[in-house]
Amino acid sequence: MENVDTLISARWVIPVHPAGVVLHLHSVAVRDGVIIAVLPREEAAARFLAADNVDLPDHALIPGLINLHTHAAMSLMRGLADDLPLMTGLKQRIWPAEAAHASPRFVSDGTRLACHEMLRGGITCFNDMYLFPEASAQAALDCGMRAAVGIITVDTPTAYASDTDDYLAKGLAARDRFQDEPLISFCMAPHGPCAVSDRAFARVVTLAEELELPIHLHLHESREEIECSLAQHGKRPMQRMHSLGVLGPRLIAVHSVHLEDYEIELLARHGASVAHCPSSNLKLANGFAPIHSLQAAGVNIGLGTDGAASNNRLDMFQEMRLAALLAKGVSGDPQAMPAQAALHAATLGGARALGLDGTLGSIEPGKAADLCAVDFTAPGLLPCYDPISHLVYAAGRENVSNVWIGGKLRLTYGEITGNGASDMDKMALLWQDKLVFKTKG
Repeated sequence: MENVDTLISARWVIPVHPAGVVLHLHSVAVRDGVIIAVLPREEAAARFLAADNVDLPDHALIPGLINLHTHAAMSLMRGLADDLPLMTGLKQRIWPAEAAHASPRFVSDGTRLACHEMLRGGITCFNDMYLFPEASAQAALDCGMRAAVGIITVDTPTAYASDTDDYLAKGLAARDRFQDEPLISFCMAPHGPCAVSDRAFARVVTLAEELELPIHLHLHESREEIECSLAQHGKRPMQRMHSLGVLGPRLIAVHSVHLEDYEIELLARHGASVAHCPSSNLKLANGFAPIHSLQAAGVNIGLGTDGAASNNRLDMFQEMRLAALLAKGVSGDPQAMPAQAALHAATLGGARALGLDGTLGSIEPGKAADLCAVDFTAPGLLPCYDPISHLVYAAGRENVSNVWIGGKLRLTYGEITGNGASDMDKMALLWQDKLVFKTKG
């Protein structure tokens, strides 16, 4: 018999690739953090001797969910700018709070809070964009989470950096520090078209090519962004990005709400990905992304929560359900974004956008054992005719029982393992007192 570290047996194993496959009464064998076999339970019992046998008789085992766009540290600003237009909330609430409090400690605490929330919802990897990326990376590591950390770039000075060159230098230094950490990768992260100059975009594109990094960029999020670009550059943002060489297979275009047909064709032709954030788009009244048209054109789609200041929940189950429902409502086609496509977007689609689909996003031998178990015993999940459909339309993050990242158990039956959450409430209250005083004072 072969020795393995963990043998996980579940009622359903949903590998995501091949699409639509549901494996009944199968086991996943894990050794040194890597999946080495997926096979029927009886065969697994005869072949493997496991240090840890995990039996999940009423569960679906899926790949860990990938949050393709968030600002993790903004968990400390959850609810701070609710029911306000995007720019009003930023100018009156978010930016003053950041100006007063953004620091490595703020980012570390906010990211730890976000990680604990995401782990409880089955998220094993998140793509982050925020100040002090070194603090974000360390907080993710402290929580045992996988993170793609943004080398943020904007033209305006902040507490983190003084100008474009300073942002890039500090971000690249953070990348150098964490380059040997298997749970941490990096993205170039120019914030948005109206916040970054042509010169800065040119440097971002050059560095992305040299270092083989994705480019994580807000693009066509709002009508105001498009109007700003037309006023400043005489071009729509997508046209400008095309002329600057930003469009390409490395691009993760976040939101992509207001698109003309030719812009959808541009994204498809250049092999770009879209990070669809349906809850944030709705809450900020930015509109409805043309996901059905993007998928029909062949654009790779991932899902993101955005930050907790513009969504309030870092909940990928919510995003899957909303993405599927909105695609149907906007297109008038009940078959638009079926459940399997929504699950793909939340897993393998996100991995592909990050260039990590060789490691993450599906349950296959050779990939990292980033796994999520969903308990189907709740009354709201009975009866079950199609577990993939249930994951998207019926299940919620409260049904997540176990989470593994790189083969290590990070959530066991709803409880965080390792770095516990005992201090989260006190930490959050301390920051709440500081931020409320600043925004109301």
